[in-house]
Amino acid sequence: MNIASRLQALAQRLPTKRAVVDRRSGRTLTFQQLDRLSGEYARALNAYGLRRGDKTLLMVKPSPDFFALVFALFKIGAPPVMLDPGMGVARLLHCIQQAAPTALVGVPLAHLTRVLRPRFFASVKINVTVGRKFFWRGATLSALHRASAPEPLPPVDAAPDELAAVLFTTGSTGPAKGVEYTHRIFLRQCAMIGEIYGVTENDVDLACYPLFALFSVGLGMTAVIPKMNAARPAAANPRELIAAINAERCTFSFGSPTLWRKVAEDAAARKIRLPSLRQVLMSGCPVPPRTHEILLRQVLPAGAETHAPYGATESLPVCDLAGSAVLNETAAATRQGRGYCVGAPVGGVELKIIEWRAGGGELADAKILPVGAVGEIIVRGENVTRAYHRLPDATARAKIRDGETFWHRLGDVGYLDERGRVWYCGRAAHRVETADGVLYSVCCEAIFNEHPLVRRSALIGLGVAPRQTPAIVIEPVGRLSAAAQKKLTAELLAAAQKYEPTRAIARLFFCRALPVDIRHNAKINREKLRERYEEPLKIEN
Repeated sequence: MNIASRLQALAQRLPTKRAVVDRRSGRTLTFQQLDRLSGEYARALNAYGLRRGDKTLLMVKPSPDFFALVFALFKIGAPPVMLDPGMGVARLLHCIQQAAPTALVGVPLAHLTRVLRPRFFASVKINVTVGRKFFWRGATLSALHRASAPEPLPPVDAAPDELAAVLFTTGSTGPAKGVEYTHRIFLRQCAMIGEIYGVTENDVDLACYPLFALFSVGLGMTAVIPKMNAARPAAANPRELIAAINAERCTFSFGSPTLWRKVAEDAAARKIRLPSLRQVLMSGCPVPPRTHEILLRQVLPAGAETHAPYGATESLPVCDLAGSAVLNETAAATRQGRGYCVGAPVGGVELKIIEWRAGGGELADAKILPVGAVGEIIVRGENVTRAYHRLPDATARAKIRDGETFWHRLGDVGYLDERGRVWYCGRAAHRVETADGVLYSVCCEAIFNEHPLVRRSALIGLGVAPRQTPAIVIEPVGRLSAAAQKKLTAELLAAAQKYEPTRAIARLFFCRALPVDIRHNAKINREKLRERYEEPLKIEN
């Protein structure tokens, strides 16, 4: 069992179909070419000393070579270690040190970092530069490729639960952690995505998130790499993405809600339709109903659908809800502070709501909550990963034992409705505990976000739980004068009094741009905001 075997099968069945299209370089690989190139890279790296079980830090920009190298490492059985380069240098270096890779295959900047900060790369023994090599030790990928035997290396026959890759979380509510992916997990997730979204080999994916695009290629879709910095989706030019969709006749795309809001608003403003696009998946944070509305009613063709899959790096997907169902069934409740409905569990995933507690333990010791009660969300399924890499304590805290199986703690809070659908209320770490009760971030923020002058908002708790003072931080649409800010403050606090979830909020701050994660440009760093606004509270008191 090897996830790379899917590529081999596709190369035999669809040899001339485009697998990867890079709109920046103009380079295209068919499935046959991608399979052969990945096999040749595998042969070259193996000849240089890379062996089965050698964890390999892969730091390469989205490109045909990125896809070829990932599948090459799968074929060797050398698990790729993949991180978000935009998480910041300090966090990136910590993650590299924690993962302890044997090899580094990366662009020149990655190797320069290795030379300048050697203690974080102490475990690395094999160095391969993708591009031009300067004064550092190691070899270049191109030289190894030229010097190796022309016969591609076939995939190793990996055990189902053999480590296939280490993928790092964003660390939006704590330290980023490496998640262990096995070949069984990859294959199950690939199958689930195909089943849930009805993906066929005729689909063309606008690959706005490279890691997800690996599933696209594994499902036989063409992955179109647009002209954008994948590490900073909010900076993407929506007109470039719209041009790519129409030029390549893309039918499918996965990206952050922030990115798709920009595309939707730009297309709607210019009255541009995207006639080929049949499915848009948005994930990473709750998707505002307005984004679904613009896409479905002004941009996408009749019969197209939007989706907001719910899950995490440790377990994807968990739930799904179509955008049409959001608009017709759940958006009104969201606007009233009842949370975001993310749909029912999919693909055999089991889900429970338990009373929140610290640590892992046994399911028998947990209190299972009834329909309508807010608690911690836990999941079990074939697509749920078993462990964090080299972090036994973090693994123990995140797993709840249940006989011979386990449940994963998503770190989220929510509740089930009478139809078995999950309503997401926010991260457990973002609960605000006051003397009068608990406030949940997503529930409160949805009420403030309804104002047309609010781009987004963030609930924070000032002080120490369980006697925190709730406050809301507003990122406005554009710059506001002092008078406009005062008027908006009065309107927002008045609106807050109309709904139970927000009645306790009497403090409001403005922030030009809320601090967000790099991967999705959507997960708000409330810890940083709390540090920023704690001092003003002390001064006022």
